Amino acid sequence: MDSLRPFHGPWPGMSMWRARPGRSCAIMCTGSTAPLFDVNDAGRGDQVTRIPAADRRSALVRAALRVVADRGVAQATTRAIVAEAGMSLASFHYAFQSRDELMVELIRHVVAEEATAVLPEPSGTESPGQDGSQSLRQILRDGLQRYADHMSRDPLREKAMLELTQYALRSPELHHLAMAQYERYHALAAEALDTAARRSGSVWLHPVGEVARLLVSLTDGLTIAWLVDRNDTATATLLDFAADAVAALGRPA
Repeated sequence: MDSLRPFHGPWPGMSMWRARPGRSCAIMCTGSTAPLFDVNDAGRGDQVTRIPAADRRSALVRAALRVVADRGVAQATTRAIVAEAGMSLASFHYAFQSRDELMVELIRHVVAEEATAVLPEPSGTESPGQDGSQSLRQILRDGLQRYADHMSRDPLREKAMLELTQYALRSPELHHLAMAQYERYHALAAEALDTAARRSGSVWLHPVGEVARLLVSLTDGLTIAWLVDRNDTATATLLDFAADAVAALGRPA
Protein backbone atom coordinates (compact mmCIF):
# COMPACT_ATOMS: atom_id res chain seq x y z
CA MET A 1 0.00 0.00 0.00
CA ASP A 2 2.67 2.48 -0.97
CA SER A 3 0.04 4.98 -2.04
CA LEU A 4 -1.76 4.81 1.31
CA ARG A 5 -0.74 6.13 4.72
CA PRO A 6 -2.30 5.10 8.03
CA PHE A 7 -3.49 7.34 10.83
CA HIS A 8 -5.37 6.57 14.03
CA GLY A 9 -9.12 6.93 14.19
CA PRO A 10 -11.02 8.50 17.08
CA TRP A 11 -12.11 5.17 18.61
CA PRO A 12 -10.07 2.29 20.04
CA GLY A 13 -9.34 -0.45 17.52
CA MET A 14 -9.97 1.78 14.52
CA SER A 15 -7.41 2.62 11.88
CA MET A 16 -7.70 4.65 8.72
CA TRP A 17 -5.91 4.55 5.40
CA ARG A 18 -5.82 7.70 3.34
CA ALA A 19 -4.93 7.62 -0.36
CA ARG A 20 -2.28 10.17 -1.26
CA PRO A 21 -2.70 13.03 -1.88
CA GLY A 22 -5.68 12.78 0.44
CA ARG A 23 -8.57 12.64 -2.00
CA SER A 24 -10.29 9.62 -0.47
CA CYS A 25 -9.92 7.29 2.45
CA ALA A 26 -11.44 4.19 3.94
CA ILE A 27 -12.12 3.49 7.62
CA MET A 28 -11.77 0.01 9.02
CA CYS A 29 -11.55 -1.76 12.35
CA THR A 30 -8.22 -3.37 13.18
CA GLY A 31 -8.05 -6.85 11.67
CA SER A 32 -10.88 -6.19 9.22
CA THR A 33 -10.51 -6.85 5.50
CA ALA A 34 -13.21 -4.43 4.35
CA PRO A 35 -13.75 -0.71 4.96
CA LEU A 36 -16.65 0.37 7.15
CA PHE A 37 -16.87 3.79 5.51
CA ASP A 38 -15.75 5.43 2.29
CA VAL A 39 -14.91 9.12 2.64
CA ASN A 40 -15.35 11.35 -0.39
CA ASP A 41 -13.27 14.33 -1.47
CA ALA A 42 -15.24 16.69 0.74
CA GLY A 43 -14.47 14.54 3.76
CA ARG A 44 -18.02 13.32 4.31
CA GLY A 45 -18.29 9.66 5.26
CA ASP A 46 -21.29 7.54 4.33
CA GLN A 47 -21.68 4.20 6.07
CA VAL A 48 -21.88 1.35 3.59
CA THR A 49 -22.82 -2.29 3.88
CA ARG A 50 -19.80 -4.43 4.64
CA ILE A 51 -18.86 -6.16 1.38
CA PRO A 52 -17.20 -9.59 1.54
CA ALA A 53 -13.77 -9.63 -0.08
CA ALA A 54 -14.90 -12.06 -2.80
CA ASP A 55 -17.82 -9.81 -3.76
CA ARG A 56 -15.57 -6.76 -3.82
CA ARG A 57 -13.12 -8.54 -6.15
CA SER A 58 -15.96 -9.69 -8.40
CA ALA A 59 -17.38 -6.17 -8.69
CA LEU A 60 -13.98 -4.76 -9.60
CA VAL A 61 -13.42 -7.48 -12.22
CA ARG A 62 -16.78 -6.72 -13.86
CA ALA A 63 -16.01 -3.01 -13.81
CA ALA A 64 -12.57 -3.64 -15.35
CA LEU A 65 -14.18 -5.65 -18.14
CA ARG A 66 -16.48 -2.75 -19.03
CA VAL A 67 -13.68 -0.19 -18.95
CA VAL A 68 -11.32 -2.32 -21.06
CA ALA A 69 -14.04 -2.99 -23.64
CA ASP A 70 -15.10 0.66 -23.85
CA ARG A 71 -11.75 2.46 -23.58
CA GLY A 72 -8.97 -0.08 -23.99
CA VAL A 73 -6.46 -1.48 -21.53
CA ALA A 74 -4.26 1.63 -21.53
CA GLN A 75 -7.17 3.68 -20.19
CA ALA A 76 -8.18 1.05 -17.64
CA THR A 77 -6.39 2.72 -14.74
CA THR A 78 -7.20 1.83 -11.16
CA ARG A 79 -8.99 5.18 -10.82
CA ALA A 80 -11.12 4.50 -13.90
CA ILE A 81 -11.98 1.01 -12.68
CA VAL A 82 -12.99 2.03 -9.15
CA ALA A 83 -15.04 4.90 -10.58
CA GLU A 84 -16.87 2.41 -12.81
CA ALA A 85 -17.41 0.13 -9.81
CA GLY A 86 -18.60 2.98 -7.60
CA MET A 87 -15.84 2.39 -5.04
CA SER A 88 -13.11 4.53 -3.51
CA LEU A 89 -9.53 4.15 -4.68
CA ALA A 90 -8.54 2.91 -1.23
CA SER A 91 -11.06 0.08 -1.52
CA PHE A 92 -9.18 -1.31 -4.52
CA HIS A 93 -6.19 -2.18 -2.34
CA TYR A 94 -8.28 -4.32 -0.02
CA ALA A 95 -9.14 -6.56 -2.97
CA PHE A 96 -6.02 -6.53 -5.20
CA GLN A 97 -2.34 -5.88 -4.65
CA SER A 98 -1.89 -4.34 -8.10
CA ARG A 99 -3.53 -3.58 -11.43
CA ASP A 100 -1.69 -6.53 -13.00
CA GLU A 101 -3.24 -8.87 -10.43
CA LEU A 102 -6.68 -7.56 -11.40
CA MET A 103 -5.94 -8.12 -15.11
CA VAL A 104 -4.92 -11.73 -14.43
CA GLU A 105 -8.16 -12.24 -12.51
CA LEU A 106 -10.11 -10.63 -15.37
CA ILE A 107 -8.69 -13.16 -17.82
CA ARG A 108 -9.54 -16.04 -15.49
CA HIS A 109 -13.07 -14.69 -15.05
CA VAL A 110 -13.82 -14.39 -18.77
CA VAL A 111 -12.28 -17.76 -19.68
CA ALA A 112 -14.24 -19.44 -16.87
CA GLU A 113 -17.45 -17.91 -18.25
CA GLU A 114 -16.60 -19.26 -21.69
CA ALA A 115 -15.98 -22.72 -20.23
CA THR A 116 -19.43 -22.72 -18.65
CA ALA A 117 -21.00 -21.65 -21.93
CA VAL A 118 -19.23 -23.85 -24.47
CA LEU A 119 -18.39 -27.16 -22.77
CA PRO A 120 -20.96 -29.90 -23.43
CA GLU A 121 -23.46 -30.54 -20.67
CA PRO A 122 -22.61 -33.62 -18.60
CA SER A 123 -24.62 -36.60 -19.81
CA GLY A 124 -26.24 -39.20 -17.65
CA THR A 125 -23.90 -41.89 -18.97
CA GLU A 126 -20.43 -41.72 -20.41
CA SER A 127 -20.35 -44.98 -22.38
CA PRO A 128 -18.42 -44.26 -25.60
CA GLY A 129 -20.72 -44.11 -28.64
CA GLN A 130 -23.52 -45.65 -26.60
CA ASP A 131 -26.32 -45.08 -29.10
CA GLY A 132 -24.51 -43.53 -32.08
CA SER A 133 -27.12 -40.77 -32.11
CA GLN A 134 -24.51 -38.06 -32.72
CA SER A 135 -21.45 -38.13 -34.93
CA LEU A 136 -18.18 -36.48 -33.99
CA ARG A 137 -18.87 -33.82 -36.59
CA GLN A 138 -22.31 -33.01 -35.14
CA ILE A 139 -20.99 -32.75 -31.59
CA LEU A 140 -18.27 -30.38 -32.79
CA ARG A 141 -20.78 -28.31 -34.75
CA ASP A 142 -23.05 -28.02 -31.71
CA GLY A 143 -20.11 -26.91 -29.57
CA LEU A 144 -19.06 -24.28 -32.10
CA GLN A 145 -22.64 -23.00 -32.19
CA ARG A 146 -22.61 -22.63 -28.39
CA TYR A 147 -19.40 -20.63 -28.72
CA ALA A 148 -20.91 -18.37 -31.39
CA ASP A 149 -24.08 -17.82 -29.35
CA HIS A 150 -22.02 -16.94 -26.27
CA MET A 151 -19.91 -14.53 -28.33
CA SER A 152 -22.89 -12.75 -29.86
CA ARG A 153 -24.62 -12.30 -26.50
CA ASP A 154 -21.78 -10.14 -25.17
CA PRO A 155 -19.58 -8.58 -27.85
CA LEU A 156 -18.00 -6.25 -25.28
CA ARG A 157 -16.49 -9.22 -23.48
CA GLU A 158 -14.87 -10.44 -26.71
CA LYS A 159 -13.54 -6.97 -27.49
CA ALA A 160 -12.08 -6.77 -23.99
CA MET A 161 -10.25 -10.08 -24.37
CA LEU A 162 -8.78 -9.00 -27.72
CA GLU A 163 -7.68 -5.74 -26.10
CA LEU A 164 -6.01 -7.61 -23.24
CA THR A 165 -4.16 -9.89 -25.64
CA GLN A 166 -2.87 -7.06 -27.83
CA TYR A 167 -1.83 -4.97 -24.84
CA ALA A 168 0.08 -7.88 -23.30
CA LEU A 169 1.88 -8.55 -26.58
CA ARG A 170 2.98 -4.91 -26.78
CA SER A 171 4.27 -4.96 -23.19
CA PRO A 172 7.11 -7.46 -22.61
CA GLU A 173 6.57 -7.40 -18.85
CA LEU A 174 2.94 -8.45 -19.37
CA HIS A 175 3.53 -11.13 -22.00
CA HIS A 176 2.80 -13.75 -19.36
CA LEU A 177 -0.83 -12.58 -19.33
CA ALA A 178 -1.27 -13.50 -23.00
CA MET A 179 0.48 -16.81 -22.41
CA ALA A 180 -1.81 -17.61 -19.48
CA GLN A 181 -4.87 -16.66 -21.51
CA TYR A 182 -4.04 -18.99 -24.39
CA GLU A 183 -2.86 -21.82 -22.20
CA ARG A 184 -6.32 -21.76 -20.64
CA TYR A 185 -8.00 -21.60 -24.06
CA HIS A 186 -6.00 -24.61 -25.26
CA ALA A 187 -6.84 -26.59 -22.12
CA LEU A 188 -10.52 -25.74 -22.49
CA ALA A 189 -10.51 -26.80 -26.16
CA ALA A 190 -8.72 -30.07 -25.34
CA GLU A 191 -11.33 -30.86 -22.68
CA ALA A 192 -14.15 -30.24 -25.17
CA LEU A 193 -12.43 -32.39 -27.81
CA ASP A 194 -11.91 -35.26 -25.37
CA THR A 195 -15.59 -35.13 -24.48
CA ALA A 196 -16.64 -35.06 -28.14
CA ALA A 197 -14.48 -38.09 -28.97
CA ARG A 198 -15.72 -40.04 -25.96
CA ARG A 199 -19.39 -39.38 -26.66
CA SER A 200 -19.14 -40.23 -30.35
CA GLY A 201 -16.95 -43.29 -29.87
CA SER A 202 -14.10 -41.70 -31.82
CA VAL A 203 -10.35 -41.27 -31.51
CA TRP A 204 -8.15 -38.42 -32.67
CA LEU A 205 -5.54 -39.07 -35.36
CA HIS A 206 -3.23 -36.44 -33.84
CA PRO A 207 -2.44 -35.54 -30.22
CA VAL A 208 -5.46 -33.79 -28.76
CA GLY A 209 -3.29 -30.81 -27.78
CA GLU A 210 -2.47 -30.18 -31.44
CA VAL A 211 -6.12 -30.42 -32.47
CA ALA A 212 -7.00 -28.04 -29.63
CA ARG A 213 -4.58 -25.43 -30.98
CA LEU A 214 -6.25 -25.69 -34.39
CA LEU A 215 -9.69 -25.29 -32.83
CA VAL A 216 -8.63 -22.19 -30.88
CA SER A 217 -7.10 -20.68 -34.04
CA LEU A 218 -10.36 -21.26 -35.91
CA THR A 219 -12.47 -19.65 -33.18
CA ASP A 220 -10.08 -16.68 -33.03
CA GLY A 221 -10.64 -16.00 -36.72
CA LEU A 222 -14.36 -16.54 -36.39
CA THR A 223 -14.54 -14.07 -33.49
CA ILE A 224 -12.72 -11.26 -35.30
CA ALA A 225 -14.74 -11.80 -38.50
CA TRP A 226 -18.03 -11.63 -36.60
CA LEU A 227 -17.03 -8.54 -34.60
CA VAL A 228 -16.25 -6.78 -37.88
CA ASP A 229 -19.42 -7.55 -39.87
CA ARG A 230 -21.90 -9.14 -37.39
CA ASN A 231 -23.02 -11.40 -40.26
CA ASP A 232 -24.72 -14.39 -38.62
CA THR A 233 -25.37 -16.15 -41.94
CA ALA A 234 -21.71 -16.02 -42.92
CA THR A 235 -20.76 -17.14 -39.42
CA ALA A 236 -23.00 -20.21 -39.70
CA THR A 237 -21.18 -21.19 -42.89
CA LEU A 238 -17.82 -20.76 -41.17
CA LEU A 239 -19.03 -22.96 -38.31
CA ASP A 240 -19.88 -25.69 -40.82
CA PHE A 241 -16.43 -25.46 -42.42
CA ALA A 242 -14.71 -25.52 -39.02
CA ALA A 243 -16.68 -28.57 -37.85
CA ASP A 244 -15.83 -30.41 -41.10
CA ALA A 245 -12.12 -29.56 -40.78
CA VAL A 246 -11.76 -30.65 -37.16
CA ALA A 247 -13.91 -33.78 -37.54
CA ALA A 248 -11.64 -34.91 -40.39
CA LEU A 249 -8.87 -35.28 -37.79
CA GLY A 250 -10.76 -38.06 -36.00
CA ARG A 251 -12.11 -41.52 -36.86
CA PRO A 252 -14.39 -44.13 -35.26
CA ALA A 253 -12.62 -46.08 -32.52
